[in-house]
Amino acid sequence: MEKQLRQQFNSRFSETQYLAYLQEIDALAPDALDFKVAETPIFIPKDFKQKMLDACETIVDVLLQPEVIEATNRSIPEKYSVPNESSRPEMLVFDFGICKNESGELIPQLIEMQGFPSLFAYQYCLDQITREYAAVPDNYSAYLNNYNNSSYAQLLADIIIGDTNIEQVVLLEIFPEKQKTRIDFACTKTLLDIRTVCLTTVFAEGNQLFYNYEGNKIQIKKIFNRVIFDDLEQLGLTEIIDLKKSYEVEWITHPNWFYRISKFTLPFIDSLYVPDTYFLSELTQPLNWSEYVLKPLFSYAGMGIVIDVTQADIDAITDPEHWIVQKKVQYAPVIETLDEPAKAEIRLFYFWKKEWERPVAVHNLARLSKGKMIGTRYNEGKTWVGGTIAYFEK
Repeated sequence: MEKQLRQQFNSRFSETQYLAYLQEIDALAPDALDFKVAETPIFIPKDFKQKMLDACETIVDVLLQPEVIEATNRSIPEKYSVPNESSRPEMLVFDFGICKNESGELIPQLIEMQGFPSLFAYQYCLDQITREYAAVPDNYSAYLNNYNNSSYAQLLADIIIGDTNIEQVVLLEIFPEKQKTRIDFACTKTLLDIRTVCLTTVFAEGNQLFYNYEGNKIQIKKIFNRVIFDDLEQLGLTEIIDLKKSYEVEWITHPNWFYRISKFTLPFIDSLYVPDTYFLSELTQPLNWSEYVLKPLFSYAGMGIVIDVTQADIDAITDPEHWIVQKKVQYAPVIETLDEPAKAEIRLFYFWKKEWERPVAVHNLARLSKGKMIGTRYNEGKTWVGGTIAYFEK
């Protein structure tokens, strides 16, 4: 993206330094790093940063419309609709591909969004390690809107913990020790000192939830939720906890927002930065399917996506109300590497405190790819791909 910094980084790169970089990351939580870390960060100039922020503000304007939120009521599967929904999601993320438009201009294109946490603590730690490794100049920051390491850490503490007894705040996941993102759980413990608890160990007494720690029964008052409830069905764990019961607990972020702000919301947004997206069930005539990707609404991490769509794929779908079609975008291979250039996606982290009128952009993560899609299974055996971080020109 920023050519001078890219050339400087590439000219200085060595495998020895990269391996030392990986060792420093692994030391955050030994043997917990379970995904590929890219050899390089991304350097984003001011103009492209502003385009992404403009895109997000346009999307937020849509999300603030009561009629749009009301329309998302049908996005929540009945069996996973949890009581006591909050009035807003405290955390949102927006995924943008670095793409080219018809004129060849670089432009961010929204790929997905989620009303759900991301690797917030890991990216905090990664920034501190990567700044030194990549010799990031002072006029570039991983943070947005004048946030920095200390103010970001305080923001996470304010939202996730607040004035609640820290023992009564838990990061909730299903079998956390098996998750590929478990390094983030360890970083969360280091940064915020909250415990990670497996949903299978949580138990209810009346309308209160508890977990055991070193022989003590501790009531849970706040849940920093990392559970994707669809996974419960796949794992045969739907009977662990009665999700329909109203418990004395605050969810950060409430599970219903995972569905409300998701692929389901894309068809409601009309923006230069959002590819045309339609509910398959609402199309009245066929599209030129080769120009679209087909995405299941209730599948995540890229599972179930059909890239090269045919009429046969459409005809085979028996539940069109659970699918969207999204106009293909042209990812631009603009990240120069030591062999072929890489494509990139940037995820902007937005946070929404109770006293704020609208969410605010604060931090990010990024991913590099040389495959057909972003994601590990499309980049096996390739170098200069994987998870990383973007640095924005101030």
